[in-house]
Amino acid sequence: MTQTQHDRAPGDRPVLADSEDGTSSGVLVYTIGLVLAVILTATSFWAANTSLLWGPGIPLGLAVLAIAQMGVHLVFFLHITTGPDNTNNVLALAFGLLVVIVVVAGSLWIMDNLNNMTPPSEQMNMQMQH
Repeated sequence: MTQTQHDRAPGDRPVLADSEDGTSSGVLVYTIGLVLAVILTATSFWAANTSLLWGPGIPLGLAVLAIAQMGVHLVFFLHITTGPDNTNNVLALAFGLLVVIVVVAGSLWIMDNLNNMTPPSEQMNMQMQH
C-alpha cells in the first residue's frame, strides 16, 4: 500500500545505485569529496611551505585553492547544484555570500577609517599629550 518511490522532497534525486537502499552511491560521492578535500588541503600546506613557487603569488594561489575547497564542500557534502530542484539552495547560498561580503567590506571600511572617527576634542587631547 505504501509507495515510497513518490515520497521525495524537492531536490531529492531518484536513487540509481547498485544496492536497493542507495548507500553505495552515497558513499562514493562522499569518498570522492573527501579525497578532493584532502588533496586541496595538502596542496595548500605544500604551497605555503615551499620555496619552489614565486613568493608574491602564494597568497593568490592559496585563495584559489580555498575557493576550490569551498566548491568541493558545496557540491559533494552539501549537495548544492544548479539543478531546477535546488533553486532555493542556490538562492540561500547567494544571499549568505552577499551578507558575508557586506560584513567583511563594512568591517574593512570601518577599520580603514577608524582614525577619522574620533571626535575632534579627543584628537586635540591626544596631540597635546605628545
